[in-house]
Amino acid sequence: MIRILCILSLLTVAACGADGEPVQPHAGVNIGVGAGGVHAGGTVGVSRGPLSVGVSLF
Repeated sequence: MIRILCILSLLTVAACGADGEPVQPHAGVNIGVGAGGVHAGGTVGVSRGPLSVGVSLF
């Protein structure tokens, strides 16, 4: 869990635009209900032009 928080912190700092134009981060949350029960998931990331970097959280 600590590693995930460190990676998210680095992505946030990289997205703040400290060395150039600001890049907007994006996030998404998914909740699904199926025969196996309820499950949740999420992603966070940043994109600039054709390049996109994301991390799945759950």
